[in-house]
Amino acid sequence: MAEITKSRPGENMRLVEALQYRLPVAGVVSILHRASGGLLFVLLPFIIWMFDTSVTSEISFDRFASAFTAGVGPLPGFAVKLVVLALIWAYLHHAIAGVRHVWMDATHSVTKEQGRSSALFTLASSLLLTVVLGAKLFGLY
Repeated sequence: MAEITKSRPGENMRLVEALQYRLPVAGVVSILHRASGGLLFVLLPFIIWMFDTSVTSEISFDRFASAFTAGVGPLPGFAVKLVVLALIWAYLHHAIAGVRHVWMDATHSVTKEQGRSSALFTLASSLLLTVVLGAKLFGLY
């Protein structure tokens, strides 16, 4: 008698099929939490340079402030602002998602609806705060 083997789910899934899979909101927040942490880690030298330059002296602070208009090295000022905006989003999203995880761990009350609503809150609040701080960064108020 021939043995019938079943393929495991996802075993033959191609990349195109995997990209068409619709993740729940909590899954999207989880992936973005990892991506924002990775972005913060990769840009850590830039973050340290910004902090060091901004607090060393008045002259270095002027140099720091001019980076947003004149740029840094080959990067124009607009590109510096975009990198800082990405850092603002990464920090806010990572922090809010981290608080979400601590809250879920502390309360031990995780249901599908609570996970969905807290994920929506995480996305909405991190994007809203990024827009507000980005408007300040680009001089809209």
